[in-house]
Amino acid sequence: MYRILLVEDDISVSSVLSDYLVLQGFRVYIANNVQLALYGIFLFKPNLIITDIIMSHLSGYDFIKIIRLDYRFMTIPFLFLTAKGMTNDRIIGYNLGCNIYLSKPFHPKELISIIKNSIQTFIDLDVDFYVNITEYNSIDYLSLYFTDREEAILNLVLKGYTNKEIAIQLNLSVRNIEKYISRLLNKTRTRNRTELVKVILGLDYKFNSIFI
Repeated sequence: MYRILLVEDDISVSSVLSDYLVLQGFRVYIANNVQLALYGIFLFKPNLIITDIIMSHLSGYDFIKIIRLDYRFMTIPFLFLTAKGMTNDRIIGYNLGCNIYLSKPFHPKELISIIKNSIQTFIDLDVDFYVNITEYNSIDYLSLYFTDREEAILNLVLKGYTNKEIAIQLNLSVRNIEKYISRLLNKTRTRNRTELVKVILGLDYKFNSIFI
């Protein structure tokens, strides 16, 4: 039975949605704020997270920023279910690592379809990562060489910085950062940032440079 972490500060909404998800065969852990959600993610070990954006104290944006810094939660499907449906809102969500952005109101069957597809993709991706990291663990660390600049960028990637944030931090253009990221992906034979982080953490790569 798949587990869903539902983060919603409106108790009536979380109750109705939770009941529906349970009827569809899911186990649901409800957190009415981000603080409880951070506790629940360790306790409940969800296969997927659904969260609202606008909440008291910490927002859904704050939540995803926090959990995406932990490599254990980098691949968990993250679904924003919110009334904030403007294009700019969706862009912010996707840039932070959101997988799906579903605006209220929504059709319940569409939500279930999205959840099932997202979880299956998550399971397939984890298998790929296991194979990928196993392959890299057989490589001599000395064969994986990064320049000082690449190490600086990689360090910020591991901290969850976006390309724009890295560019500002290192006083480079976003285009240059994109080129460096592409080079890092090629060197590590990974397909995206998430795979890159998994591989580097799996290798326990030792950085030589001193970072900001």
